[in-house]
Amino acid sequence: MTETAATRPDLPATWEPGEYESDLYQQWVDAGYFTADAASDKPAFSIVIPPPNVNGSLHMGHAFEHVLMDALSRRRRMQGYEVLWLPGMDHAAIAMQAMVEKQLVADGSSRHDLGRDKFIERVWQAKEEIGGTIGEQMRRLGDSVDWSRERFTMDEGLSRAVQTVFKKMYDDGLIYRAERLVNWSPTLRTAISDIEVKYQEVDGELVSFRYGSLDDAQPHIVVATTRLETMLGDTAIAVHPDDERYRDLVGTSLEHPFLDRRIPVIADDYVDPEFGSGAVKITPAHDPNDFAMGQRHDLPMPTIMDATGTIADTGTQFDGLDRFEARKAVREALAEQGRIVKEVRPYRHSVGHSERTGEPIEPRLSLQWWVKVDTLAKAAGDAVRNGDTVVHPKSLEPRWFGWVDDMHDWCISRQLWWGHRIPIWYGPDGEEICVGPDEQAPEGYVQDTDVLDTWFSSGLWPFSTMGWPDDTADLRKFYPTSVLVTGYDILFFWVARMMMFGTYVADTFGDRDTPVPFRDLFLHGLVRDERGQKMSKSKGNGIDPLDWVQNYGADALRFTLARGARPGADLSVGESNAQDSRNFATKLFNATKFALMNGARVDELPSPSELTDADRWILGRLEEVRAEADSGLESYEFGKACEALYHFAWDEFCDWYLEIAKVQIASGAADSTAIVLGVVLDKLLRLLHPVIPFVTETLWRSVTGGESVTIAQWPTPDAEPVDAAAAGRITDMQRLVTEIRRFRSDQGLKPGQRVSARIVGLDAAGLAEQAAVIDALAKLNQPDEAFTATATVEVALSSGVTEVQIDTSGKVDVAAERKRLEKDLAAARKEQAGCEGKLGNEQFLSKAPDAVVDKIRTRLAVAIADVERIERLLDGLPVA
Repeated sequence: MTETAATRPDLPATWEPGEYESDLYQQWVDAGYFTADAASDKPAFSIVIPPPNVNGSLHMGHAFEHVLMDALSRRRRMQGYEVLWLPGMDHAAIAMQAMVEKQLVADGSSRHDLGRDKFIERVWQAKEEIGGTIGEQMRRLGDSVDWSRERFTMDEGLSRAVQTVFKKMYDDGLIYRAERLVNWSPTLRTAISDIEVKYQEVDGELVSFRYGSLDDAQPHIVVATTRLETMLGDTAIAVHPDDERYRDLVGTSLEHPFLDRRIPVIADDYVDPEFGSGAVKITPAHDPNDFAMGQRHDLPMPTIMDATGTIADTGTQFDGLDRFEARKAVREALAEQGRIVKEVRPYRHSVGHSERTGEPIEPRLSLQWWVKVDTLAKAAGDAVRNGDTVVHPKSLEPRWFGWVDDMHDWCISRQLWWGHRIPIWYGPDGEEICVGPDEQAPEGYVQDTDVLDTWFSSGLWPFSTMGWPDDTADLRKFYPTSVLVTGYDILFFWVARMMMFGTYVADTFGDRDTPVPFRDLFLHGLVRDERGQKMSKSKGNGIDPLDWVQNYGADALRFTLARGARPGADLSVGESNAQDSRNFATKLFNATKFALMNGARVDELPSPSELTDADRWILGRLEEVRAEADSGLESYEFGKACEALYHFAWDEFCDWYLEIAKVQIASGAADSTAIVLGVVLDKLLRLLHPVIPFVTETLWRSVTGGESVTIAQWPTPDAEPVDAAAAGRITDMQRLVTEIRRFRSDQGLKPGQRVSARIVGLDAAGLAEQAAVIDALAKLNQPDEAFTATATVEVALSSGVTEVQIDTSGKVDVAAERKRLEKDLAAARKEQAGCEGKLGNEQFLSKAPDAVVDKIRTRLAVAIADVERIERLLDGLPVA
């Protein structure tokens, strides 16, 4: 396409991203570039956003995966796909309820004062007040999401999907109610999921106390615990079956110090006879391992705490005490009885804490709703084994199978008010029915008070957001989704749930091939600080991505994250990375501005014969980099793609071709050079656009006069083959210029200081066409009749050694040059000696492969030649 300068917008004087990014983003949205058309005949590409919590804000981990999802979406859009990137947020049941309850407490109230309906109204109000924060942050990042399809896990459509799945699973016998051990939060008064439990080392006390007689000659057993209050719920003492110390006690019972019951002594292989006394107390209702043992031995499982963590219903003096108060009181009471053995000793151990409240969680036996996962988990595993979903990187497949092949039944109920209420209703005579979305419970029935775990509704996200259970145009066009981009750290908690639900409801999609919710699963790592430490509030090393957007621009943030992205690997970032990326955007801007000032335009390229070696070289390199970047983005190797584009743009286009272009323009090749500049920039900016959309949009419009790079065609393979011969000559020219520059630097010559020089062998090297370029880049003057060389630089090129004779009289520091050459001579002699030593070693020669020996002989020949050359150069230096 040919564009006149009049149709192309002018570039600003400098690139200040904060002045342009918001307007550019709004232009894209207003133009409808991100709005997907389900009726389109284009091939579909779809991504659903991992929904962030509605009460939160985007942290660096969010920004990381948003950049990757956006890069994929923008590239596919340019490739001609109908792209749907669907945004939305999670209702974050525990987080939102905790936030609003905290507000109520500050106002001197509580949710119980309001009542359930009023409290839920209050949460909806809070959602409306803060729900726009994340959306604004996504806009500032440049997310090309379809805002017309934004969803929320508590909106009407998704609620209908939740009820539909629950009823289907209930009717299929996959959902049941049972008493099991759960993670309990006494502050929130609810069960919480494993992902909401964070383990940390704490200082505690290991207390050893005595069951049975205080007389050593009579039956007794010593046990130890860090949670002394749980002994009020002990229902057994366990020892190893082969432990001779306790063989006579197995099958007997010992009196409980505070309860009117005796505690049986049982034998179980779980017990380690080498640890402590070799005996352990068993509290089935308050410890996961004890619960399993209680099931094996059919032990009673009394719960000794209420929902607030207060000791209750034990019939002891400890009832009414908080669990930590009870811990101290029980110890004192045992001490009074003489049952504390030895001294209480400090003990540092790992304790689970609630992520939301910071309190130690309490393992607690509780009546909850559960999902039977065995068949669901098998289907999720088989989906990857069969190749229906492909995990990237493949190295994380074992982690996937480790989760789904050993999954335990899932507790889906939460004792909260905010969330999807469990659609189970109870009749006046104990009847239990599950009510679907289009059904009504009989009169007089009462609904279960619990709500569903947030992961239940978010597990339906890929298809519930597109209108399931209805047969919608979006589902027909965009489901299953093309790829899920998420962190490996929530592989089990979210990804496994989606895969289980997706495979479970696959038969509801008719005869379409939709066995999985996503075709590809791309797992990225964690974003860490520049020291490799995990970012956290407690460490104070977190980075707000919006701070970087403010200080360096969205493109700088995006390029930093994408450049460091490698499948499954963590990346470390710091301020210097953002500065480097900002400098890259500035470099690109300045290069484009220079090109436009010199007439750069997009037009049909002249025939190869009309182009210079440098033209053909840069076009060939562009094609090679296009293929490399294309391959990287296709295989989720974002880092490789960005590295290739960065080094081409900075090292080859800006540092070499632009300098060559100045010479070509001055020598009369302005028209063809302008076209090459325009063509290269057009394609380079399109290749960079998915990662750095703002600066590339501004530059591409100015270069091409086109509407928007957002909807420009993605670069395709060039029909013109890469000119390897031209590339080889330019490589030789670069090597020659680099060596001359190195010599100049060693001599302390100023960068702009010109010296006279004669290059011997330029024609033989095929570089005659580059003579003017070499002179310009190396700051050389053609010699006059009185020219006398004072120094010689020999450069090994592909065609042989080329000699550069330079007159540095009055300009060269002879002592510095002698020092440089002596350093090179020492290195060459060391290489020579090393090679001679190996070739003189008969043992080495008898064992080394012929290819290795030949390589060393070649190295020796090169070293000998270098020694002779450098000695000759030293001899030619003037006497100081």
